[in-house]
Amino acid sequence: MNAREIELAANLLWNAAEAGEGIAPLRESFPGMTGEDAYAIQEHNTERRLEAGARLVGRKIGLTARSVQQQLGVDQPDYGMLFADMSVADGEPVSWSRLMQPKVEAEVALVMERDLAEPGITSAQLLRAVAFALPAIEIVGSRIENWNIRFVDTVADNASSSAFVLGNTPVSLNGLDLRLAGMVMERAGEQVSLGAGAACLGHPLNAALWLANKMAALGRGLKAGDVVLTGALGPMVPVRPGDAFEARIGGMGSVRAVFEEKQQ
Repeated sequence: MNAREIELAANLLWNAAEAGEGIAPLRESFPGMTGEDAYAIQEHNTERRLEAGARLVGRKIGLTARSVQQQLGVDQPDYGMLFADMSVADGEPVSWSRLMQPKVEAEVALVMERDLAEPGITSAQLLRAVAFALPAIEIVGSRIENWNIRFVDTVADNASSSAFVLGNTPVSLNGLDLRLAGMVMERAGEQVSLGAGAACLGHPLNAALWLANKMAALGRGLKAGDVVLTGALGPMVPVRPGDAFEARIGGMGSVRAVFEEKQQ
């Protein structure tokens, strides 16, 4: 894709978000679109948001489940940007008007204590750079109608992000085995998703290490205070107006995502 096509595709996603109406898959509107093109589209809208005054506060990692990677025909995760206006407090009602085709997934969030700016980051360096972990619920959404996505569609659409909720009790990584940490998410007391840290690239820190090196190579290295959503621990769950979810992760406590009734 040339620069003009990149801009056109980015505008389609931007306008879809503004209007709250899904668009046709970008892969169909722009045949031959590559992963590199998709990240260029994401970057175009990232810069547009930053220029409008948005503040970057972290990153999200998507496609961490091998089954989902196989479904979309890829062999690696993807990433998206987290902005301050995407952050929702634990239990704070989420306005339905800000969402598009929302789904939720429970994740381990890491908060950075140190910058990781240079490529070649090791596992030990990552561990030293993490301040603490938190349970999180990511609220994903899609500007592509009917969630008819493939890899390039979700990447261009900021990895299908919408919002995120963090728990309120920081937990040190010391003595915390994230690989074996079990997760259960309930809707109004009914279990709707079950998983464990091993579902996230074998270990949530594996996903975080991939992201840290990817960001450093791109010149957008992780910074102190950044939030990293490491990827789903279990299946995504569609959201209905008025839903209330609670996710519990072993050794990390719980986090709640509550949704307002749909506005008429």
